[in-house]
Amino acid sequence: MNREEAARLAEGNPVSFLHVGRSDIDLPPEIDPHDDRVYTTARANLDRFRRDGTLVREAEPAIYLYEQVMEGRSQIGVVGCVHIDDYEKNVIRKHEKTRKDKEDDRTRHILSLNAQAEPVLLTVRDDAALARLIAEGTGAEPLYDFTASDGVRHRVWRAATPAEFVAAFRAIPTAYVADGHHRCASAWRAGIERRETNPGHTGDEEYNWFLAVMFPAGGLRIMPYHRVVKDLNGQTLAQLLERLGQAGRVTPTADPNAPRPGSFGIYLDRQWYLLELDPASIPSDDPVRALDAALLEERVLGPILGIGDIRTDKRIDFVGGIRGTAELERRVDSGEMAIAFALYPVTLGQLMAVSDAGAIMPPKTTWFEPKLRSGLFVHTLD
Repeated sequence: MNREEAARLAEGNPVSFLHVGRSDIDLPPEIDPHDDRVYTTARANLDRFRRDGTLVREAEPAIYLYEQVMEGRSQIGVVGCVHIDDYEKNVIRKHEKTRKDKEDDRTRHILSLNAQAEPVLLTVRDDAALARLIAEGTGAEPLYDFTASDGVRHRVWRAATPAEFVAAFRAIPTAYVADGHHRCASAWRAGIERRETNPGHTGDEEYNWFLAVMFPAGGLRIMPYHRVVKDLNGQTLAQLLERLGQAGRVTPTADPNAPRPGSFGIYLDRQWYLLELDPASIPSDDPVRALDAALLEERVLGPILGIGDIRTDKRIDFVGGIRGTAELERRVDSGEMAIAFALYPVTLGQLMAVSDAGAIMPPKTTWFEPKLRSGLFVHTLD
């Protein structure tokens, strides 16, 4: 969220965790978000929360179970710390590129706080032993049980048998970054910097670990990440539809949602169309090129609409699935955009296949919902 959104959400709430995560809201709006005062204010607010009991430090290491319920659908993850060496050695696998400027900011934030203020979202393949432990651990009364302003219910339990969870994860060979690539990279960088500046480094220090919530893949949901484009690249509606028809089968439809992989809802001139690619033309042996986001870029956005690098081209924008296809219609009907594309959501299997191949997904491909709630868990580096 931007500064204005964060300030509005935290207004009148002195214990909102946004005072740590977006501490620029406590400073004049003209101050640069990377000014030294932003980081010192974040640290001061975190220290205040610790002093006044808003945050409670555990007497000993603990593992937690964390449930989120959104629209009647539950997902339960295990909260603990993972090792920066596992990130470096690709035991924790990635599927996105990170930006250095964002890494720099989050690394500085971690080092200024002497803490990781927000966990990353990891996923692991479904595992029977882990599932049993989660079921047993959530049978008791939770430590916390509340419904946030967005309607998502959050429940937290402290695991009674943490050693069993450690053993269960030791038997799971790989984890995958689902959401939080910049937080992972920044935690790794902060840990390496602490190692290099600590002449007494032993390997047991807390900075060797970073905070994560690890969800079994079967419980997670990925929502689609849609695209909108400002113009039709100099083409009339008829010309565009003709060229789209050369890419696949195009039919008018009343349903904006892509029904299956290799299909796209297309909205322009107040009408939805369905574009269906020939399944035989999809390179199923290539985990990246087989993704709908890559297919759309390769067959429509580039050759038909003239979009160059979608990371930098100002004619394209992205709409997270939580906003729905109604947002696509709004942006096109308003005249802000000329055409919208509704994509089918990526699967966890596709995400893992890309990560296992050491490859990178196209930008803005996955949208996980609900988001992890900031402020429930903090991991200090000492």
